[in-house]
Amino acid sequence: MRYLPLSDTDRGEMVARIGVNHVDELFADVPKNLLLKEPVDLPRRKGELEVERILSRMSAKNISASSVPFFVGSGAYKHHVPATVDHLIQRSEFLTSYTPYQPEIAQGTLQYLFEFQTQVAALTGMDVANASMYDGSTGTGEAVLMAHRVTKRRKAVLSGGLHPHYADVVRTLSDMASDEVVTMNPDVSGTEDILSQIDDKTSCVVVQTPDVFGNVRDLKAIADKAHQHGALLIAVFTEAVSLGLLKSPGSQGADIVVGEGQSIGNALNFGGPYVGLFATQSKYIRQMPGRLCGETVDADGNRGFVLTLSTREQHIRRDKATSNICTNSGLCSLAFTIHMTLLGEAGLSRLARINHANAVKLADGLAAVKGVEVLNKTFFNEFTVKLAKPAADVVERLAEKGVLAGVPVSRLLPGAGLHNLLLVASTEVNTDDDRAALCAALKEVL
Repeated sequence: MRYLPLSDTDRGEMVARIGVNHVDELFADVPKNLLLKEPVDLPRRKGELEVERILSRMSAKNISASSVPFFVGSGAYKHHVPATVDHLIQRSEFLTSYTPYQPEIAQGTLQYLFEFQTQVAALTGMDVANASMYDGSTGTGEAVLMAHRVTKRRKAVLSGGLHPHYADVVRTLSDMASDEVVTMNPDVSGTEDILSQIDDKTSCVVVQTPDVFGNVRDLKAIADKAHQHGALLIAVFTEAVSLGLLKSPGSQGADIVVGEGQSIGNALNFGGPYVGLFATQSKYIRQMPGRLCGETVDADGNRGFVLTLSTREQHIRRDKATSNICTNSGLCSLAFTIHMTLLGEAGLSRLARINHANAVKLADGLAAVKGVEVLNKTFFNEFTVKLAKPAADVVERLAEKGVLAGVPVSRLLPGAGLHNLLLVASTEVNTDDDRAALCAALKEVL
């Protein structure tokens, strides 16, 4: 099919129809100092073969996560995904039926989404889960908006251990709605006094566990204080495998549980697509964003599945919608469900224990390196170390030696004065040789 660009006449008719004089008016909300003064310095045109060669040379400059010892986490984790997962999700009946806009004729899609919801509810210890969100960060923003609807309040308290990217999304959505957000200072030790921030104006408290620095947080006291003031506790996670070992957020009193499901079934993929997990108590079900698949019987008594709730603006009147940004990330949720089914409860628990054991081995090895201090008292498969030199410089030096060491905290929190802190993760894919290579390389660099 030929590419037929719009003519000047076409563009003129389009801008006239929407009531602007020039297309630049559509970008009026972008600060002028951020607008480019001239086009990006790229060739105006290249043939397909030329483009493939150029991009191949560019990609060859990257270090593949599978080619070297890899300890990067901070919200996206390298786990082993069985070949069965990719084989099944690429079957045409799954790959082409992305989303159930005509639910009655998509029984297979509805069934696996129903199974997905069941798995997420069981993992999080909650009554009900939706048929997924776009990712963990936007899901957290949606959870805050949901809490505002439930409590009729507009103030959110964000823990200093919440992933900065998740906090940024919450603040962006809140700013658009003129909602109040109290963001606590970065909490490396996991000992912040978040209880003192909860009052009768608080809509919700957002706490991540394990937090962005790796600390495992006890949510019970926070939940009790929030409930005393009529507020909701939103529990966040970025590492879904941790739910196979740690006490579920629901059992600790969480009202909404939201997080990233990438770790299960979805390999690292240059930033996405990922799948957001979202669960809550049944009494809040009608304020939950996204979709909910249910089980029923047809006129003949046969088991069937239906789209029970669909509160997106694509399905109902916009003023009745609870969300206008969520997607059901169908293929990613299917990958999650297949992998989780292959693991089973015992398999997930064993996988989680292996992750923790590998992280303990890594922490012990790093603690023995001069110039490295492990800061965490508790962690799952990720923790924070303090280095004798700026972490960003150390990571670059180690990359030159063929080791991807982790994420400098300064990348997540620039300007916070945490330049010497490094986040490292060790999952089931790391070997003893990988950990020894990291420790040896650090001894040379520090």
